[in-house]
Amino acid sequence: MTLDTFQRLFAYDAWGNRATLESIRLATISPSSRACALVAHLVGAGRLWLDRLNGRPGSTEVWPPLSLDQCEIGFSDLETAWRSYLDGLKPADLERKISYTNSRGERWENTIGDVLMHVTLHGTYHRGQIAMQVRESGNVPAYTDYIEATRRGHLP
Repeated sequence: MTLDTFQRLFAYDAWGNRATLESIRLATISPSSRACALVAHLVGAGRLWLDRLNGRPGSTEVWPPLSLDQCEIGFSDLETAWRSYLDGLKPADLERKISYTNSRGERWENTIGDVLMHVTLHGTYHRGQIAMQVRESGNVPAYTDYIEATRRGHLP
């Protein structure tokens, strides 16, 4: 993977998160639903991974109790932070290993490239779960496939 590819994947991730959040707002889903909890999890997990990559202790919970408005702010902040982080990397950094402690207290070591790939795939996984819940509530979920983002010109 190249830095350009990761920048594109993170642009896709940000677009998918915004579209998913909007689909939840348009649906008749309770703010206490699993779909809303998953959106908040995307914010919390994204922030935790960014903290780990920057060698900082986690600044939030993995499953933070956030409102949809707080998630919108969190997604905006994350988009800016990820763009800044990626802009500061050199190609060789993708192979550099980082050490961190996960939410279970276990110590791990992974390459920066593997963490970046995980973050984008993690978002796609949970957006799929959210789409299913939006559809089960009788509403239309956001179409957040990567190819849709490219077709509609949402990526650099």
